[in-house]
Amino acid sequence: MASPRLDRIDLRILDAVQRDGRITKLALAEKVGLSPTPCWMRLRKLEKAGLITGYHARLALRAVAPIATVLVEVTLGSHRQADFDRFERAIRDIPEIVSCWSVGGGVDYLLKVVARDIDAYQRLIDALLEREIGIDRYFTYIVTKTVKDETVVPVAELLADREEV
Repeated sequence: MASPRLDRIDLRILDAVQRDGRITKLALAEKVGLSPTPCWMRLRKLEKAGLITGYHARLALRAVAPIATVLVEVTLGSHRQADFDRFERAIRDIPEIVSCWSVGGGVDYLLKVVARDIDAYQRLIDALLEREIGIDRYFTYIVTKTVKDETVVPVAELLADREEV
């Protein structure tokens, strides 16, 4: 399905709902300069087009319990499509792996792991290695301090130079 053409109001809607997923219909309409019904119809159009994939709450996990956040570089031993598919299938089912990016450069994947502690992280890595899913090397980086962890992306700025948005 092709992405719909977006105008400035669509961009304002996307910006507003990513900043506040609980915004009311009326508040959203006021924020973007539309009456509630047309605003709601546009929001539904953006959802149906797959431009809005969900609404989530951000949790302050460290306020609940201590956790370890770990970034992991993973390089596979072989680079056939079947090897990438096998690795990706395996890590999709592991809840502690909260993000996985396939990357270019010297490594194949970058993972973000949230575990109870470093020992729990190491048990997870050991289990992955035992499953023989193609991992050749991995490098672990323990997050000692979060400087910035933004979920809001600058929609208008990213699309500003396009003639047709």
